[in-house]
Parts: sequence; C-alpha cells; structure tokens
Amino acid sequence: MDKSVAKCIPKLSRRQNDSWSDVETVEDVLANILSRLPVKCLIRSKAVSRLWHKLISSPYFTKLHLMRSRENVIYILYPYMDDIKELHLVDGDGVTTEVITLPGFENVSSLSMICSYNGLICFTIYPWFPHLYMSQPVEEDLEILICNPATREIRLLPRGSPAEQELGIGVAFGPGTSDYRVFRFFSSIFEKPVVSPQCEIFSSRTGTWRGIGFVQQYPMGANHVFFNGQVYWFIASEEDHSTPGSILSVDMEDNFKTIELPEEVTAHSFLIILEGFLSLVAVYDDDLIMDVWMLKDANESYWEKKCSAYIEHAVEECIDSVAGRNNEFFFITTEHYFIFNTDRTTWEQLYLQEGFGQDSPVVFTYTESLLPCS
Repeated sequence: MDKSVAKCIPKLSRRQNDSWSDVETVEDVLANILSRLPVKCLIRSKAVSRLWHKLISSPYFTKLHLMRSRENVIYILYPYMDDIKELHLVDGDGVTTEVITLPGFENVSSLSMICSYNGLICFTIYPWFPHLYMSQPVEEDLEILICNPATREIRLLPRGSPAEQELGIGVAFGPGTSDYRVFRFFSSIFEKPVVSPQCEIFSSRTGTWRGIGFVQQYPMGANHVFFNGQVYWFIASEEDHSTPGSILSVDMEDNFKTIELPEEVTAHSFLIILEGFLSLVAVYDDDLIMDVWMLKDANESYWEKKCSAYIEHAVEECIDSVAGRNNEFFFITTEHYFIFNTDRTTWEQLYLQEGFGQDSPVVFTYTESLLPCS
C-alpha cells in the first residue's frame, strides 16, 4: 500500500490486518470507511487494488462521500489576484487548511468565481462588475468553466449565442447528483437605455445550450445563490440600477418569478443561505448597520428579521463579499475578515496568512467532493 494512502487510514493491529481481506469483500463496509477520507487520499487509494479503484470511481461511492462531506462545510476564498490564481480553503475557526493553485490561468486577468455547490466551482472569464448595472457593452466573449478544485478537473463550456451585452448568469444543480444547468442572460442588441433580455440554458447532460427566448426580467450580473432547486438573483431597482429592487428566481422547470424585498436596501446587499432559509444581508447608513432577513414564504414574499448589528471597521471600509453557513456567515471588508454569529450577534476577526490578496476577494461555502465536471 502506498505510504501516502496508509497515512489516511487508521493503523490496524495484526489481528485486524489478517481480517482486512474479509472486510474488503463487504463492499458497503469498505465504502463506509473510505467515504470518510479526503479526496486527495481517495485519488491515491485507487492504486491500491482493482476493487478499490472500481468502488471509488462508482456513482454510488461519489454520492456517499458527498453525504459525508456535507457534514463538514467550510469556506472557499478567491482573492482575484492577477498573477497567481489561488483558492484558499478556510475552516470555521479562520484557519487556512489548503491553498489550491489553478494551473493554466496565469495570463487570464478577468477570471471571476461566481458560485460553489457540492464541490463544483463555476468560473467565468469575463469582467463582471458586482452590484453594478452593465451600462456599456464589453468586447470580450463570455467563457464559462466548471471546476472541481479537489480533483483538479476543469471543463470549459461551449460558447453560447452571440451577444452584444452580457446581463448575468447563474448555475442550478440537479436533479441528479452530477447534473447542473447554467442560465445565461444576454442581449443581442445594445441600444441604451432599452434592453431586450434573452435567456438560454446549458445542460451538463446534453452538453449543449437551449434558448428559451425573451424574458421580462434579468439579474444584476453573476451574483446568485442556488437553494432548494431554485436560483436566486437580485433585480436592479428602476430608480437606481446599482441597487437591488427585488429578487428573481427560476426553478428546474424554467419557471421564473419575482420576490419582493422586505424593505429598501442599498448597493451593499447580499443573498446567502442561513439556517436553511434564503436570507438577505442588507447594509445601511454608510456601512454602519447591518440587517439580516430570512425568507419564510417565497410565494407571499414574507420575511422575518433575524437580527441587526453594528459592523466593525465599516466606517472606512467597503463590504466585498458574504457567505452563510449554519447560524454564521463569513464577512469580507476591504481590509478585514470576520465571522458573524447571528444568534449571539458577535463578531470574530480572522487573521489569514500573510500575503493573502485583497483585490476584489469573494467567499463561498465549500463542500469537498468527487463529482465530475462533465
């Protein structure tokens, strides 16, 4: 057995070693044991035997491992540094557990990370401007990539329809464990101030785009969350295109609807998942006060306020990114990193490793998995 693999598996006594071959014959028991290992060890473990390789490569084991990994959700940060493209895995205590370098993107200046779900990451090569209305066309073509940082697999999606203006995208996952769909909003004609939004959908099952025609509403760029089979984006306010005015959602049957916000918000507002609910983090009064709302009934646009809190260091800093996990969320300002506990309404400042980039960082929750990108 490879030494690196042996380190991942608890030491067995002589008597236990004698019966190990018997354990291997019981596939479910072996799967139960191996599913608790990190992906890096599992990839190496495929070389142990044909049985192990077949088991670890099976869809059954992929689902089992994902179920285990969901018990240990952490955070993934992307500093958006031009020279080196790195992903930082950070646990709930603010400890960086791993730094993953993305190969092949050294000369890509506009690589943006837009979502994370079940171990899959979506990147776009396109200069999205968070929370800003796209007021002019961009000459670069939109490229979309799906990446599994744990397995290092990357898939470049085929180009969509020609467009003069990219309006937004979002990724839905399901119905199968390895399935995903990408919603792309665009306009084939750029005529200010009129926008004629269209939508097309990429399916990982077919590997192709399918147009659904013109739509009434379109999102504010690429910032979105996926939750309970639906994708959610902000829709720009009619009075101020840099400020959210409502929420756009779409389900797996391509049914669109809008959800009203609980109150007027500012440009520094974020959608997150908190305690099993779609939630809104709204920052007011020059980034001094934060309200956290939870959507209890999407059909009636019924929200409940979870808490309000004063934001530390917010007077002189902007809010860059927010991600929720259980009853807490990770909060990035221009110069600081915090974990905010919604039950105790307390802030814990994090001190990440020296040299961590501060150029438009984003944070998402992350669950390690073996899911394929294609």
